Amino acid sequence: MNSKNVLNYVAEQGAKFVSVRFTDLIGSWHHLTYPIDQLTEDSFEEGFGFDASSLRGWAAINESDMLLVPDPSRFWLDPFTEETTVCLIANVVDPITKEGYGLDPRSIAIRAESYLKFTGIADTIYIGPEAEFFVFDEVFYQNDPQGARYSINSEEGHWNTGRNGNENQPNFGNHIRPKEGYVPVSPADTLIDLRNAISLVLAECGIVVECHHHEVATAGQCEIDFRFSNLLHTADNLMLFKYVVKNTAYAHGKTATFMPKPLYGDNGSGMHVHQSLWKDGYPLFGGDQYAGLSEMAKFYIGGLLKHAPALVAFAAPTTNSYKRLVPGFEAPVNLAYSARNRSAAVRIPMFSQSPKAKRLEFRPPDPACNPYITFAALMMAGLDGVQNRIDPGEPLDKDIYDLSPEELKNVPNLPGTLDEALTELENDHEFLLKGDVFTTDIIERWINYKREKEIKPLRLRPHPLEFSMYYDI
Repeated sequence: MNSKNVLNYVAEQGAKFVSVRFTDLIGSWHHLTYPIDQLTEDSFEEGFGFDASSLRGWAAINESDMLLVPDPSRFWLDPFTEETTVCLIANVVDPITKEGYGLDPRSIAIRAESYLKFTGIADTIYIGPEAEFFVFDEVFYQNDPQGARYSINSEEGHWNTGRNGNENQPNFGNHIRPKEGYVPVSPADTLIDLRNAISLVLAECGIVVECHHHEVATAGQCEIDFRFSNLLHTADNLMLFKYVVKNTAYAHGKTATFMPKPLYGDNGSGMHVHQSLWKDGYPLFGGDQYAGLSEMAKFYIGGLLKHAPALVAFAAPTTNSYKRLVPGFEAPVNLAYSARNRSAAVRIPMFSQSPKAKRLEFRPPDPACNPYITFAALMMAGLDGVQNRIDPGEPLDKDIYDLSPEELKNVPNLPGTLDEALTELENDHEFLLKGDVFTTDIIERWINYKREKEIKPLRLRPHPLEFSMYYDI
């Protein structure tokens, strides 16, 4: 695709505005909107100027001027605007050097794909994420010096079994018990029409949906799977996916969240990330070793497992993430691999024996992550495993709940908090610096932001549960 394709599309659709989108360091989408006559062929070279100083984790005030340079390979009509608006995804570019801004997440993904080709190991990495989310009817939260609270409601929620109905909202008793929400039919599954609507909007935007269903948790946990693609395209698609999910839910009078653990006592939302390496159109992960894997795939697993404690600083990037990653549940906290065991950090799907279908599923990530940074970091860890022939050890095919304490002590776990994960990243990040994919500045900014803006504020605040445990001491 080139700029002429975009401009022809704009003319065909009669677009009146262009929304130029980019992702901040933490992983949120932002945009600037221009009248359509501001979009010319020169825009794809010269970009649009903007002030980056107010964005989280980004430039200091003395280096705030940046350019948004649209990528002509990805464009669509915004399905939620009243006036016809074409959307473009942009790279953030330094106006002096004309190179990708060092802290721009999309530029990290671009450098990662370039480095993969440079290694000669492969020329393409395919990524397929499974981003779970919740759809609620109402959410309240408040954090003041003298008090804090939150409250979630969903008509599906099991706590509504005892709700007194009325003529406007009768209680029919079709509620989902905790941890029993996996793929029920209606009337227990109240969200099939919403997921259908989301799927149709995604198709309009160029994202191919393969399947959707209700997930395990009560109160509207969902999953919509879309077709895999290369690293950069998939990261773009995930940002668009989250935008469509949230806005379609809003249009239907509901609210969607990708927060990893909004409910106590039920499953959280993960984002299992499927990965495979290809070269010259040939799949590299199929072979004659364990679970039909190649030697390269096993070494890739070795890299993921070795660096997993550091990887989750990006892949499970919130304090809330570690309320999902808790030992003793199905949460993938065990640093092992398996064709069956879903508590292992790496799983090998066994749905097909075709070499083209052979892939690895890294299970610790959650959908709060920045996909550009996370996918790039996972690839760099896997490549480090291939380059250094890191042996992942024996697979963990036993039921984790049947393991003796002696056996369990030999299975390492992921960090238990975000702070611990950030420490692991501090101590283990050399593999990310290869090919200048990541820089020490990116890593330091990430760690400092997370500690100062997320961990510290939470640490300083009393928790409502503390009043229950300690008020009468």
